[in-house]
Amino acid sequence: MLSAFGPFVTDMYLPTLPSMAEVFHTTPSQVQMGLATSMLGLAIGQIFFGPLSDKYGRKAILVSAMLLFAVSTVAAIYSPSIEFFNLCRFIQGLGGSGGIVLSRSVATDCYSGRELAKTLAIIGAVNGIAPVTAPVIGGLVSEAVGWQGIFWILFGIGVIILAMCVIFRESHAIEMRYTGSVVSLLSKFPEIFRLRYYIVYTLMYAFTCGVLFSYISSASFIVQNHFGFSELQFAIVFGVNALGIGIGSGLSLKFKRMKNAAFFGSIGILTSIALQVISYILFPSFWPYEILTFIMLVSVGFILTSATTLAMDEGRSMVGTASAIFGASGFLFGGLVSPIVGLGNIMTTTLLLLGICSLSALGFASVAYRRA
Repeated sequence: MLSAFGPFVTDMYLPTLPSMAEVFHTTPSQVQMGLATSMLGLAIGQIFFGPLSDKYGRKAILVSAMLLFAVSTVAAIYSPSIEFFNLCRFIQGLGGSGGIVLSRSVATDCYSGRELAKTLAIIGAVNGIAPVTAPVIGGLVSEAVGWQGIFWILFGIGVIILAMCVIFRESHAIEMRYTGSVVSLLSKFPEIFRLRYYIVYTLMYAFTCGVLFSYISSASFIVQNHFGFSELQFAIVFGVNALGIGIGSGLSLKFKRMKNAAFFGSIGILTSIALQVISYILFPSFWPYEILTFIMLVSVGFILTSATTLAMDEGRSMVGTASAIFGASGFLFGGLVSPIVGLGNIMTTTLLLLGICSLSALGFASVAYRRA
């Protein structure tokens, strides 16, 4: 639940983006900026909450993060303008980041060896499926409660997690915590950048998140405005596509080596996107778009699962820091691509971003694949 919370923060209200543009009397790009600011918050928050949990424990940091999330969510509901709303989304992302980074840290506290690999693989799969599942739930309730109702639901989820913190057992023992100053703790970041293959796995993951969030931030406009589907129909399409990530994540565990799964997935992403470009030119209809998108997301599932396992195993010596940078990279790339898809022709811009990110992911997957 902690691992999925951040993606729910960013994506549950996606089906209401077109209508929110009318409510705030603004452009699609301005509304999509709320996605970018929340993902920026999710990225920055992990960089701080991850290392701080190494010093102060997982429970105290999680409580602080959930309180920040709850307050900012209520503020977002009563936003007087799109600018204030986007600011609240940034703070909301900061709070939501606690659950994401701590899910990986807690897993590393509790497990080792093959058990840890399986747990991190599941977390990687959840992080991939949740961004696509969240809009399905949002689409099912959006017509009844609107975007503000969706945010009240998010507030309720945050309160439930906050209440669960009371019975949450601290996983990071006092004798294992970092005893230096906060400044010296944050100064450990350069050490992680000297782990070459950790950086390779992290960048592979980040560019794959660029693919995922390019799809996520554009899908509601493409499916509803371009192909003429309703919010409910869009939610159904999104739900079907969520299965693709789950299938890919599950199949990746069948590979003996995670780097092989990552390489296979990166080829699948690039191939499906190349076919999408051809389809858009020759057969600009819904079904080719949907089938190739599903294949793309199956391939994304391969990389999200394998990259999480590979990167966290490589950065085992600095768990909190490694988890923070790894998680932040995905949301940072997601935050960069989200507002860009709304520029110009949304279909053309999205395909261009998908192509750039998929080529980059394949490059890093190739480096990992050639590792002895």
